[in-house]
Formats: sequence, C-alpha cells, structure tokens
Amino acid sequence: MENYYQDIPRLYTAIAEWLACFIYCLVLKRKVSRNKFILISVIALVVQSLFLVFTKDLPLFMWVPCMLMAVFFMFVFMYSVCEDTVNVIGYYCARAFLLAELAASLEWQLACFFARINDSQILQIIILVAVYAFVFIWALHMEKSITRGIFQLEINTHELLAAVVIAAAIFAFSNLSFIFSNTPFSAGVAADVFYIRTLVDVAGIMILYVYQSRICELLAEKELSNIHSMLKAQYDKYRNYQTTFDMINVKYHDLKHQIAGLRAEMSDEQRQKWIDDMEQELESYSPELETGNSVLDTLIAGKMMNCRANNIKVTCVADGNILDFMHVADICTIFGNALDNAIESVSLIEDPEKRLIHLSVSTKKNFVIIQINNYCENQIKIKNGYPVTTKADKTSHGFGLKSIRYTVDKYHGTVTFDVNKNWFELKILIPRGGTL
Repeated sequence: MENYYQDIPRLYTAIAEWLACFIYCLVLKRKVSRNKFILISVIALVVQSLFLVFTKDLPLFMWVPCMLMAVFFMFVFMYSVCEDTVNVIGYYCARAFLLAELAASLEWQLACFFARINDSQILQIIILVAVYAFVFIWALHMEKSITRGIFQLEINTHELLAAVVIAAAIFAFSNLSFIFSNTPFSAGVAADVFYIRTLVDVAGIMILYVYQSRICELLAEKELSNIHSMLKAQYDKYRNYQTTFDMINVKYHDLKHQIAGLRAEMSDEQRQKWIDDMEQELESYSPELETGNSVLDTLIAGKMMNCRANNIKVTCVADGNILDFMHVADICTIFGNALDNAIESVSLIEDPEKRLIHLSVSTKKNFVIIQINNYCENQIKIKNGYPVTTKADKTSHGFGLKSIRYTVDKYHGTVTFDVNKNWFELKILIPRGGTL
C-alpha cells in the first residue's frame, strides 16, 4: 500500500499552478486582447511545466528555492495579462499558489487510492481532469460570488502581506511530513501524509476565502458610503440651486418692472442703450426650460450656468410630468450626476462647436426613457457594464455612475452605456410608476 503513495508528478503540479493563475486572470481585469491572452497563457504553461519537470531531481535543499521560482513565474504570468496594481496581483498570486497546492494534493491522493484497484493510465487521466475541473470551476464560481458588486478591488500592503504569510504557513505546515518525519505534527504513514496535506490545504483555502470576504465587505461598505455621499451632494446642490433661483426670480421680476418704469420716463439715447444692455443681461437669467417638473427645471437651470461659462450647448426635450412618481433626491441623483459627467466630458473638447449635450425624457410602452447624450472625441470602452475611465486615479472614479445605477435599481429599472459615432449615450429605462 505504501508504494502507491509517491510524490506528486511535477507536471501535475505545474498544470495546477497554471490553471489557478488562469482562473484568477478571468476574474481580474485584463490589459491584453483575447488572442494575446491565449498566447501568453500557452507560453506560461510551457515555461511552468518545463521548469518544474527539469528541476525534479535537484537535492532536497533546493526544493524551497524551486517553489519560490515557480511562484515567481506565476506572478509574471498574471502581471503580464492583468490590469491591476502589484498588490492586487501579488495577493491573487498567493491565493493561486495555495489553490494549486490543494488541487494537486487532492487529485494525487485520489489517484493513489484508486491505483490500488485499477492501475490504468486512462483512469489516472480521468481523475486528473475531473478533480482539476471541479476545484477550479468551484474556485471561479466562489470568487465571482464574493467579488460581485465590487467596483474596484483594493489591496493594501498589510492585506498583501497577510495573504502571503497565510499561504506560506499553510504550505509549510501541509508539507511538513515530507521534510521532517519526527515532529509532533508529522505523519509516519504515507497515506496519512497525503491526507493531512489535503486537509491543511482545504483549511488554508477556507481561511483565505473568509479573509477575502471580509475585504470585499469593507470595500462594499466604502462604496456604499461614497454613493450615499454623492446622493447627498446632488440633493444639496439642488437645494442650493433652488434657493439661488428663488432669489433670482424675485430680482428678475422686480427689475423688469423697474426697467419698464425707466423706459416710460426716460428718452435719452445713452440711457436707453444702458437699459437695453441691462435687459439683455437680465434675460440670461430667465427660466429657459419648463419641463413640467420643478426639480428637473431647477437642476437644468443650475447646470446651464456652468455650460454658458464653458460654451457648452445643451438641448432638452423632456416631459417632466412623467417623473412625478420619483423622489426628489432620486431625480437629483440621476440627472445631477449624468449632467455633471456629460459637462465634464465635453469641457475637454477644444472646439466649442462640438461641446454638445442632449437630454430627453419620454415614455414608451409603460416605461420612462431617460437619455443623456454628449459628443466625445476620445475612444470610450465599456467594461463590466461601465465606461472605462481615462483618469490616472481609477479608485476614486465612477461612483457617480454607480450612484445612478443604485438609484435606478430602486425603481426596478436598467442603466446602459453605449458609444455610437462619437456620441456617448446614457440610457435609463424605468417602469412607469415604479415603486421603491
């Protein structure tokens, strides 16, 4: 029975390490095209396999350096294809290494057990494919379920070191019996050695998954806090706009009457020109749009001040009456953030004639349709349902769009982003009269 339990073939370990990296590359954002990803993946598999196979006969003291080098190759593979920070890639590399250890250990334990019954090479291959498929598909499913809803994964140095220490400790403890057979934690029977290693690896994976869940919970709390801050900020803007425009409307009507009185009493040509200039300037503060929804009118009027200052042309075809079922704060969030993003985008265009924004609110088949389009010159990519930012600080960007989606979700609506012939489109569909 002891003869059946031998060391795991290095090729099996190499395949497990490669598959673990491949799985996490599917989870992380990639910076290369699909074809390039496939090419790099094939090269990584060849390099990982050749290295581990050709180093199998080295002395025992070289075993740890070889494992470190194998981890380095895993990191290089992930770094070559993933668009993320070194901390995030290093964190996932540590998790991939431990996942590979679990897959290889579990597979070889089962293979050695069934070899006593049927020492068929075909059976060994079937066990290899079945176990690896189960472990890595399960890992992919678990990872996506944990990170669902996280806009941008952030791993700091302390979290990275914690993951590395956990992975290293689990690896050392699970392989202790292979190096030292006379410690309190070592097993003397080969079958027990494999059994202990598999159990320890399972425990280590569970520890890292719990650790990952906690990280994602903290990130989700942070994102929710940022979203609520943006909701409050847009509502506060609306309240400030409302106060300002109430004062302007009062002054507007008072001055209209004063000008009418002056025009009746004065006939001097210079005074007449002064009055005409004052009236023309005053007209710029008169209400330009009346959509039927006072909240939307106030928001658009407030944004128009910024648009005039930046030579941005805004057109609007909106039936604001159909928004009556929506809460004031939600209208502020959706239109405030959408218009802010559109204004920020077109402000970067050098040609003032191309600084164009169009807003429409309409109904179709019991749905409220909201569209905000703005002209754009840069290539905009849509990834994971959101436009990819071109800003250097990617971690603090995108919460405006997330707050829009968060608000629309409350009304059981949908948000889509698209780019069509230099026009960026934000389209929102909400069931008419949708309830919170």
